[in-house]
Amino acid sequence: MYEHFFQCPYCWENISMLLDASVASQTYIEDCEICCNPIELQPQFEDRELISFTANSIEQ
Repeated sequence: MYEHFFQCPYCWENISMLLDASVASQTYIEDCEICCNPIELQPQFEDRELISFTANSIEQ
């Protein structure tokens, strides 16, 4: 697992999430630990190193 820190696209707080580095490209949804809004996460790994990361708000 890989801990990554980023800014929530809703509340702008710095948060961290654990990412699975064994999957090269993935898209999934996690709730912000501060404001509980859903965030679409798109991490990409190469040789278990994070090479790209986006965190987008989901229109509700």
